[in-house]
Amino acid sequence: MHKWVYQFGDGRAEGAAEMRDLLGGKGANLAEMSSLGLPVPPGFTVSTEVCSHYYGNGKCFPGSLQQQVEDALARIAELTGRQFGDDANPLLMSVRSGARSSMPGMMDTVLNLGLNDNSVETIARQSGDARFAYDSYRRFIQMYGDVVMGLDHHAFEEILENFKNRAGYVLDTDLTADDWKQIVSDYKHLVERELETPFPQDPKDQLWGGIGAVFQSWMAPRAITYRAINNIPSDWGTAVNVQAMVFGNMGRNSATGVAFTRNPSTGEKALYGEFLINAQGEDVVAGIRTPQNLTEAARLEAGTQEPSLEAEMPEAFAEFCTICNQLEAHYSDMQDLEFTIQEGKLWMLQTRSGKRTTKAALKIATEMAAEGLISRNEAVLRIEPAALDQLLHPTIDPAAKRNILTKGLPASPGAASGGIVFTSDDAQDAKAQGRNVILVRVETSPEDIHGMHAAEGILTARGGMTSHAAVVARGMGKPCVSGASSIRIDLRNETLSVAGKVFQRGDVITVDGTSGQVLEGEIAMLQPELSEDFATLMQWADEARTMAVRTNAETPADARMALSFGAEGIGLCRTEHMFFDGSRIMAMREMILAEDAAGRRQALDKLLPMQTADFTELFDIMRGKPVTIRLLDPPLHEFLPQSEADMEDVAKALGLPMDKVRQRTRALHEFNPMLGHRGCRLAVSYPEIADMQARAIFEAAIEAAQKTGAPVTPEIMVPLVSVKPEFDLIKARIDAVAEMVMKERNIQISYQVGTMVELPRAALQAHRIAETAEFFSFGTNDLTQTTFGISRDDAASFLGTYTAQGLIQQDPFVSLDQDGVGELVRIGTERGRATRPNIKLGICGEHGGDPASISFCQSIGLDYISCSPYRVPIARLAAAQAALRQEK
Repeated sequence: MHKWVYQFGDGRAEGAAEMRDLLGGKGANLAEMSSLGLPVPPGFTVSTEVCSHYYGNGKCFPGSLQQQVEDALARIAELTGRQFGDDANPLLMSVRSGARSSMPGMMDTVLNLGLNDNSVETIARQSGDARFAYDSYRRFIQMYGDVVMGLDHHAFEEILENFKNRAGYVLDTDLTADDWKQIVSDYKHLVERELETPFPQDPKDQLWGGIGAVFQSWMAPRAITYRAINNIPSDWGTAVNVQAMVFGNMGRNSATGVAFTRNPSTGEKALYGEFLINAQGEDVVAGIRTPQNLTEAARLEAGTQEPSLEAEMPEAFAEFCTICNQLEAHYSDMQDLEFTIQEGKLWMLQTRSGKRTTKAALKIATEMAAEGLISRNEAVLRIEPAALDQLLHPTIDPAAKRNILTKGLPASPGAASGGIVFTSDDAQDAKAQGRNVILVRVETSPEDIHGMHAAEGILTARGGMTSHAAVVARGMGKPCVSGASSIRIDLRNETLSVAGKVFQRGDVITVDGTSGQVLEGEIAMLQPELSEDFATLMQWADEARTMAVRTNAETPADARMALSFGAEGIGLCRTEHMFFDGSRIMAMREMILAEDAAGRRQALDKLLPMQTADFTELFDIMRGKPVTIRLLDPPLHEFLPQSEADMEDVAKALGLPMDKVRQRTRALHEFNPMLGHRGCRLAVSYPEIADMQARAIFEAAIEAAQKTGAPVTPEIMVPLVSVKPEFDLIKARIDAVAEMVMKERNIQISYQVGTMVELPRAALQAHRIAETAEFFSFGTNDLTQTTFGISRDDAASFLGTYTAQGLIQQDPFVSLDQDGVGELVRIGTERGRATRPNIKLGICGEHGGDPASISFCQSIGLDYISCSPYRVPIARLAAAQAALRQEK
């Protein structure tokens, strides 16, 4: 019989940490904690294979699953002395999801499962606390009614809020046992009225309903969105964890909380978290009550009078600290833990590697390496390369005037300004229109995932440092201020009231997730300084990687920025970007409008000193580092005016008849310029353009070498080659210009001429092109366009539909299509090296900054990758990780 269920508890477990794919992250870690002898409520895990079976067989469970669940329930009964489904001695259960990759808040949970009208009376009698029993029952009805039966949780909350308002209560803890009995009755009537069915009383039916609901939530919109954002495959599925309930809401000697073994915002080695007395776990993250600090140090820093767990329950706190240290050492990583204290007894409900800001991740990784918990290489592998982008987010200029509206909790560091929006859909719409917004909510929920992703920052009226908003924002690298209790949100009228002011939708505010401040208007920002931890980790990364990292840059500012981020040269200088300046564009237009080669050369003579100065400065900045300069690539019509008014201005400036300008503009128009008269085809048709650019490059190389004393070896790249003869023709022109310049200057310089491989034919003919080309740079942007036959400028209108339907996994312009485009790169690499073993190979498309694409480049042995300046740190780290993983 196939095994679908894995039991744990009482110091034993059928699973282990290495079974994460089968048990999910939560299930694997519960099994591991049980095996370590930690106090874990007994339970069992329904494996991810059941989820796959469920969706592959019309949402039906395997036939043998029911008996395995019954056997596991019997084992829990032995350990607890209680029987599930027995009204006289009831065992209550929790049902939680557990995917192999953490998806906090994205899937569903049901607590207190097994309660009904009879067992609640038994629980009240056995515990001696009717209030606790009926509080638990109302929680169960609300959670089960929402998660399993599909009744919106707001309907339940409205009943509770109205009751509290009538009674003059503020907190849920103010309600008495009789109050909760009335709420339970009202909840049941709501279910029967809205759903035309009574609330289920059979615990077995409840259990299977809960298990099914967790599997259903794997395909809920919020979970699908989260997986898309975090590149989690949909076929992984989720496990379901069923555990004996332990209760943090049994009075003043009971509590529940969440904690991190180190600060997830800063990385400081100090226990970080919150707890609530007389509460269940959902209360801590829901923001209904203000959580208390775990440690006295944190309480003093926060300036609150509410006692810490350390002071309130010292024995349980001491045991918890010991467990925290044990688990961090066991997993060699910062842990995110959930715990419950039931009448003084500590129970561990979860441990997992905690989500953290990139700043914290760097500090934790470098400090753990220093502590000997992990190696330097492991520290390098711990950091998500794309997350380094968080370090480049702006912070508020200390000199800027701050008009502080209110202060909440500093839930996720960094700062952002934007117009107020009150719904996630509005945030997403604004993002699509290019507008920066701040998502303002009473509290976020998993349904807000798309809005949080679209917004620049998040502001909530409720919630603590471990609320949904805080945890998700930190994982996304978004600034977040939570628990700003003084703000008042009117969703109907779309207003935010605070500090005596009323803000409308679209009004600009700034959130500072580092200080917790909310400020009026847009505030001046500063780029952050990179920390010592960043420098240390990047040094370790550079020691590990084998590929060089260059940058795509043509301006001095970009070149200097890339250098500051560790670029080792320029892999792509797009010369056409140098021609759009106001003074240059006219000379360029004069060249294009000239009637013959002589006229074009006359105009190009005006551009020559400008190009020479540009290249000289780049060579000077790079000080001997390689610089690859691409000859003119785009079609000429892109430089010409399109409107009648602009044509008139050009005609007047150049002293040309308007008809001639109009006629030439129309003549150069192309139906598909991506595949038209561009790239090396321009140099074939108008060789004088390539002559001018080559002369500018060689003269600049000589001037820069004489100025700096550093040798300059320019790499001249011919774009869009498809046949060897066209490359050979252009290379001969370049060589002739080189010889001429060196003879004029009486100096010899080294240089290389290569090509940008961006057409499938060039990749297939690489062995022939490499006979004369000294390097290849794979232009994966255009290679993707020409391989797929789609334009990246138009693809956004339909690629989203493709990814949503699973026809393709990712946008091929974002992450390299390894099966198709990647195969062409592989072929070009192998065939090029077969002809010229020492040929230099790299890529210079935007894929050069994508970690998955970089890993592919490592696997086929490219020499370098080139990316935009701000992605250089990402590329350095991703290249190091690719090299380390290749060694394993």
